[in-house]
Amino acid sequence: MNIAVFSVTENGRQLSLRVAEALSAEHRVSRYCFHKHTDDNSAVFWNMGSMVGRLFERSDAFIFVCACGIAVRAAAPYLGSKPDDPAIIVMDDCGRFVIPVLSGHIGGANNLAETIAEALGSTAVITTSDDEAGGFSLERFAAANDLIIYNERAAKELTSAVRGDDKIGFFSSYRHGGMPEELTEFGVCRTGICIDKDASQKPFGITVNLVPKNIVLGIRCKSGASHELIKETVSDIIGNIDIRRVREAAVLSGQDENKALKECFSELGIPLKTVTAQELEGAAQQLSEPHSQCESIALMCSGGKLIISETGSEDISAAVCEAPVYIDFERQG
Repeated sequence: MNIAVFSVTENGRQLSLRVAEALSAEHRVSRYCFHKHTDDNSAVFWNMGSMVGRLFERSDAFIFVCACGIAVRAAAPYLGSKPDDPAIIVMDDCGRFVIPVLSGHIGGANNLAETIAEALGSTAVITTSDDEAGGFSLERFAAANDLIIYNERAAKELTSAVRGDDKIGFFSSYRHGGMPEELTEFGVCRTGICIDKDASQKPFGITVNLVPKNIVLGIRCKSGASHELIKETVSDIIGNIDIRRVREAAVLSGQDENKALKECFSELGIPLKTVTAQELEGAAQQLSEPHSQCESIALMCSGGKLIISETGSEDISAAVCEAPVYIDFERQG
């Protein structure tokens, strides 16, 4: 999600930093501070309403660290219909309460509020009822099964259809179980979910594409490899694969001491896992044929299949594996 965080006081500015840290691993977060209380990592505004208007069409959520009345007046002129409106959350600048005030279910404001509250030790004040939410939550289901939601507008319409007791179509290229009664694999449905690595498939009139986060990188890195070379090699080897699909990168113990390697993967938002020589040797013995170090690491950590063999340079190389996927509807957070 594209999230805009607004603050108007010094306490609010400091709190907006903590909110951004809590959400930036999964979302694109931008901070906007009133000109009297700002910092180098935020944009400055003088008129909140005008800035909200400039950002409204390209933002999925707004988080206001200020009085509720200020937030409502800033956003109200731009509100339209439920499927189109962004999630809106208000926080007091002491960080005690996190209140979703708009698009709680459809826009994901409730889930965002709970995530923020857990990270900051605050209280999420959820005012929508469980009955209003319906039994199936797309956001919780996707998060629990490591699935990326590719089209937010369709996701909002699907959530609205669930609340309206419409039957939701379902297609998956992967094994699955425990499917809830709201979804069906049979008949003709206007709205549905498609789980596949190809996000361009549209089996329903309104299709929510969910793509698995199941790519694992095996890395071999020498101490002299630069930040730029590491980033370039990662970009080259994953090619057309969406980098958000990369679940983790793994490297042999000792090589993970490369500061540039750690900084690069931290910047990319990809967890870096360390494999010991003993673990790698044991895994290599289980393979039916010889593989390079990168390939063996990727195969060991993914438990799946090699889709891109080792490539790169003398200083940095990588291999790519695709981990198996099982979709479990009982697992919802």
